[in-house]
Amino acid sequence: MNLKTTYLGMELKSPLVASASPLMQDLDNIKKFEDAGAAAVVLHSLYEEEIRLERQALMHHLEHGTESYAEALSYFPKPQVFYAKTDAYLEHIRKAREVVDIPVIASLNGSSLGGWIDFAQQMQEAGASAIELNTYNVPTDPNQAGSEVEQLTVDIVEAVRDAVSIPIAVKLSPYFSNMANMAKRLDHAGANALVLFNRFYQPDIDLETLEHEPNILLSTSYDMRLPLRWIGILFKQIEADLAATSGIHSAEDVIKMLMVGANVTMMTSAALKYGIDIFQTIEAAVAEWLRVNEYESVEQMRGSMSQLHSSDASAFERAQYMRGLKTYFSPNSK
Repeated sequence: MNLKTTYLGMELKSPLVASASPLMQDLDNIKKFEDAGAAAVVLHSLYEEEIRLERQALMHHLEHGTESYAEALSYFPKPQVFYAKTDAYLEHIRKAREVVDIPVIASLNGSSLGGWIDFAQQMQEAGASAIELNTYNVPTDPNQAGSEVEQLTVDIVEAVRDAVSIPIAVKLSPYFSNMANMAKRLDHAGANALVLFNRFYQPDIDLETLEHEPNILLSTSYDMRLPLRWIGILFKQIEADLAATSGIHSAEDVIKMLMVGANVTMMTSAALKYGIDIFQTIEAAVAEWLRVNEYESVEQMRGSMSQLHSSDASAFERAQYMRGLKTYFSPNSK
C-alpha cells in the first residue's frame, strides 16, 4: 500500500508526523518516533522570549562599566557566552539530523518580528529541513484593530521567507475574522504550508494559593472537528500544503483528515497518552483501511471529501450548523 505524501516540498513515506512537544528534547525519543513510523518530526519550540532575554543579558554585560574607563572596552565578553539556550537548540538540530533519516523541522514560537528572524537563518545553517512558525498570540490591547494583528502575522512570514531558503510552515490560530482570506494572504506571503490549528491553553486559578496557574489538557478526537472543517474548505483554494493538528488519536482521525485534503496529520497528545509506538499502530490501521476500501494510495483518497469534491458543499458552512441543531435528539427530552 502506497502511503507516501508530499509536505513542504518533501516526499514523506506516510502522512504521520510527530508534532512539537517536550518529547522532542530527547534525541532518543526522536529516534523512537522514526522507528515507530513517523515520517517527520517537529522539534520542541524555541520561544521568542528566550531569545530576547538572552540578548538583553548580552547587552547588559557588554555595556556595564564601559562609561568608567576606556580600557573597559577591551574586556567585552564573547557574545556566545550568553546564548546557552539558543546555541543548545541549534546543536539539538544538528544532532537530530545525525540520528535520524527523516526530515527534522525546527519550531519558532513568537508573536512579533522581534529578534528571531535572523535566528531562522541559524536554524537553516544548523541543518533544519524546514521551519514551523508558531504564531501564538493573544491580543489584549483594546486599541489594536484585528487588521493590525493579521498584518503582523503576514509580516512575520514575509520576513522569515526573505531570511531563509528552506520551506516554512505557519501554525495558526483559528481566531481570524476571515480564515479563508488569512490563509490566502499567508500563501501569497510565502508560506509553504499551513498547520491548522494551534490550541490555546487557558489559565486556571488555584483556590488554595489564590494564584493563576497553567492548566494543560491533552486533546481528544473531538478537537479535530475545527481543523477538519477548515482544511476541507481550503483544499485547492491555496497553493500551500495543509497540515492537520489537534485531536488526531486514531487511524480513523487520520483518514478523515486526509479525505478533506490534509497533506499530513500531526500528533502529540496521542504519543503522550499511549506512547510513541502508537504511530506504528495507526500506520498499520490506515494501510489496512485503504486496502479494504480499495484505495491504492493516500494521494488517491486525499481531498475526496473536501468542500470542492463534496456533493453537499454546504456541509462545511452555516447550513450544517442549522441542520445539526434541528436533528439533535436529547435522551432527556421525553
